[in-house]
Amino acid sequence: MDKHSPSISSAAAAEERLEPAEETCFADTPTMSKPSHTHRPVHAQRVQNLHANGVTLHVVRDGPPTAEPLLLIPGFAMQLTDWPRGLIDQLVEAGFHVIRFDLRDMGLSESMDSHGQAGLVQAVLWRTFGASAMVPYTLADLADDAAALLTALEVPSAHVCGVSMGGMVAQHLVARHPQRVRSLTLMMTTTGSPWVPRASPLLLSRLQMEPPSWNQSEALVQHFVNLYSAIGSPGFPEPTHELRERVEAGLKRSYRPQALSRQMAAVVSDGDCTPLLRTIHVPTVVIHGSDDVMVPVGAGRDLARRIPGAIYDEIPGLGHDFPRALWPRFVRNIAQVARQARQRPASP
Repeated sequence: MDKHSPSISSAAAAEERLEPAEETCFADTPTMSKPSHTHRPVHAQRVQNLHANGVTLHVVRDGPPTAEPLLLIPGFAMQLTDWPRGLIDQLVEAGFHVIRFDLRDMGLSESMDSHGQAGLVQAVLWRTFGASAMVPYTLADLADDAAALLTALEVPSAHVCGVSMGGMVAQHLVARHPQRVRSLTLMMTTTGSPWVPRASPLLLSRLQMEPPSWNQSEALVQHFVNLYSAIGSPGFPEPTHELRERVEAGLKRSYRPQALSRQMAAVVSDGDCTPLLRTIHVPTVVIHGSDDVMVPVGAGRDLARRIPGAIYDEIPGLGHDFPRALWPRFVRNIAQVARQARQRPASP
């Protein structure tokens, strides 16, 4: 376990409010146009700030609290609002109580800016020599945050879906807290093994480019539009105006450029998760796109081969995003392993 022991307040002590629609919380940032097609869910939401593992996490829950809990773990640079609203609605309709949260240092969760900007050189040193002081936090810390969040919500265990970096966090979660995970969905992710395909050096250099400053708001939006277009799904292209509105909404909600360097340091310092896979004994599905340039498809194939009994769904034309046309397929995959988990005999 991580050397930092969880510090958790009860759900009753958490700041909470009920809202009939998707949260909209815009930071004090330069003016940009508000999305014109904000989707409003038909069910009530619970929006909370919870103290878990020594940090404050912003949490949104959708669907009946009596339904089976599904914890969504976001990827690199993702906020909880980056999970498509329509996908959340379909998961609720499939019978899940969907729990989304902003990782520490992202979105509306507690900032780690006091740690300053993390450098990749320091992260490589951590990976090589185990110098923990070099990295503000690790993926294992984020996994412990997720487990502590479930405790704060009084959820003994949940189905877990992690995407991209969130899939790596999910691997740590099931290894470190196996009793908290009912089933596992790993989307567009990797073990971090040096032997599996990785993103091209050109794409990695684009990820590490310093974005334009806030006083160049138009250039900043275009920077992220170009980046997300580069990693998107060639078989399911997102209309440019929708992508632009999504980027603008995300930047208005929260933008922490230094946090991106700290997240990248956590990924680089993590090393190879392959040894963790032998600890996975829950129904698991691995979903990967044949056209993913961020995490090439060979990484997904390797991941699925190494998890006993894992289902593998390779989707032609899928890149590193959530195309609307594939939402029902994602839901079916998540529901399939959840159903398998329900049918398993109870542990003695």
